[in-house]
Amino acid sequence: MHPYPHHYQVRAEATGTGSVTLSSEGLADLASAPPREFDGPGDQWSPETLLLAAVADCFVLSFRAVAAASKFDWLALQCRSSGTLDRVDRVAQFTEIVHTVTLDVPAGASTERAHSLLQKAEQVCLVSNSLKAGVHVAAEIRVAG
Repeated sequence: MHPYPHHYQVRAEATGTGSVTLSSEGLADLASAPPREFDGPGDQWSPETLLLAAVADCFVLSFRAVAAASKFDWLALQCRSSGTLDRVDRVAQFTEIVHTVTLDVPAGASTERAHSLLQKAEQVCLVSNSLKAGVHVAAEIRVAG
């Protein structure tokens, strides 16, 4: 890992109507538009879905790193994230994000240790740690065999 601080840049370009083009050097462009809830088309990534994707992705990558550092073997991880956007003091913000997680582990794996590592991944996720909204994990551990 490179020493901190890390710096990231993203460009957002748009005209008066249509999609916003999101780009970052070396990455494929993404089209973004408001979600249906904000009278958008609902058929493209939106700031809201991108934020949830970032939190879910960070959680999964954090678990991968925590499990590797702990020498914990696992088979697959699925994370479905849902967020609640509400008004707080007349400002729209995410008030809660819930990860519904299914972790598949090999036969003989400790489910208690799996839960502990999932909690650790939630604690170290830099995206979650950067948000006001609380992030919670509801996990199911499935043992193979």
